[in-house]
Amino acid sequence: MVVESVVERGARMKSVGILSTSYTLLYRYMSFLEHQVRLQLKTPGQYSPLEAFFEDKRSVLPPDGESVVTACPGSAWGAAINHCMHPEMKITHPAGCMSQFIQFFGEQIMVLWKLALLRRRILIFSPPPVGVVCYRVYCCCCLANVVPPFFYVNVADIDTLDTELSYVACTTEKIFEEKRDLYDVYVDNQNVRTTRESLKPLLRLNTADREKYRRLTEQRQMLLYSQEENGDCVSSEEDHFILFFLEQNNRIFQTLSEVAGSPEPILTQESVRAMGLDPHGDRLFLLHLLETYGYDSLLVTDHPCCS
Repeated sequence: MVVESVVERGARMKSVGILSTSYTLLYRYMSFLEHQVRLQLKTPGQYSPLEAFFEDKRSVLPPDGESVVTACPGSAWGAAINHCMHPEMKITHPAGCMSQFIQFFGEQIMVLWKLALLRRRILIFSPPPVGVVCYRVYCCCCLANVVPPFFYVNVADIDTLDTELSYVACTTEKIFEEKRDLYDVYVDNQNVRTTRESLKPLLRLNTADREKYRRLTEQRQMLLYSQEENGDCVSSEEDHFILFFLEQNNRIFQTLSEVAGSPEPILTQESVRAMGLDPHGDRLFLLHLLETYGYDSLLVTDHPCCS
């Protein structure tokens, strides 16, 4: 903002920010922050609205010494799945972000979806500029929304990454490729690879993966046709993308919860197909899933689906 002030050298610049336990919930406060920035530009030092905001929101912060829950435990999926899997993610991003993500990775997004749902550490490499790749981090998090986005990282973040159990991040520094203890999955261009023997089978697409990708692209084409022919400006490609994977995730965990609560908690080929998974091709993914979300009551050693 241009001002007649020698002290401010003719220009006044202000910024207002908040700390949040969830990146995907920041959208709720965007309009408030924008208004507060304008207020600070016009009347610097007027902090009463910000103080009131702090007093109003401080009660929802976790008490000192308690960690923030970033994913729902297996036993809580039935009641809390919508809260955990689908907080609104209306973050500012360039038009076509989701479309570019789908076109860039193609069927590989089904591999990324599984790895994100398993809360693995995913590092995406790209040479500069890094802006577009940061949006791939965002899109990747939309697949499951149980992995924290770190966006851009560099060598200064090595100590931090070394303590993280789950994340999606991107970097322009090739040296990270050699730091194999910092990530589970390394994405270079469209190449998704891992040095973890237990994860290597998950990189192979199966029949169910290809069918899901076919449905995703088919529904996307129908959406684009509707927007073009009928002037449908309500439905967005981002909403469609998030909803597609939300429904898939709900389908999986609803079935798991139902089977876990049944008199005979054994997964059959029919129940695995009901999740939209391949009874044979997704065997290892399913076992990882049960371990990650604590479905200890399910029998996993003698699965009819895994024989």
